[in-house]
Amino acid sequence: MGRLVVTAFMSVDGVVQAPGLPDEDPDGGFTFGGWTTPYADPALTRLITRSVLAADALLLGRRTYELFANYWPTADPADPRTARLNEQPKYVASSTLTHLRWNNSTRVEGNLAAVVTDLKTRHSEIGLWGSTTVVPQLLHADLVDEFVLLVHPLLLGPGKRLFDSTPHLPLHLTETTTYATGVALHTYQRIPTVKGETA
Repeated sequence: MGRLVVTAFMSVDGVVQAPGLPDEDPDGGFTFGGWTTPYADPALTRLITRSVLAADALLLGRRTYELFANYWPTADPADPRTARLNEQPKYVASSTLTHLRWNNSTRVEGNLAAVVTDLKTRHSEIGLWGSTTVVPQLLHADLVDEFVLLVHPLLLGPGKRLFDSTPHLPLHLTETTTYATGVALHTYQRIPTVKGETA
């Protein structure tokens, strides 16, 4: 059975909305798009590259898929992430997106837990980047195996959060690293529990 690894750029108060671009996601009047930019660090880029290369498939929500699909097909070929992301199978959790212009993309809908359970039998590692709609569903289905949280040293206030409505889930901290710009990496693995038990 393969692993599902969730990677998220997060503020100290848990906001994950629009980390990369100013106009990425203005939902709810969010005005801080691109808030990770001041914290760029070559060491962080190497970490992200390592995560991208480790996965043999991607699971993306509609918004993240559209952002990736607008950038990576024509991205710098010298970046090792470019070839990897373009060749990977990409599964898009969306009931509305009908045109998937990025190669190797497949739309999935219906019972997401059942879909992901099947995907985990076909892939060794599935990468899931952000997604405040997809992650909670998979947490409730106990399908997330690892979190890679990149916590940035700022408070953003109102905004979308990854863990707004999640079940009790014990985690094991496997790695923590602080980077020169103040970003703290925390990697957590799920601790399996017997059904009906609480940790």
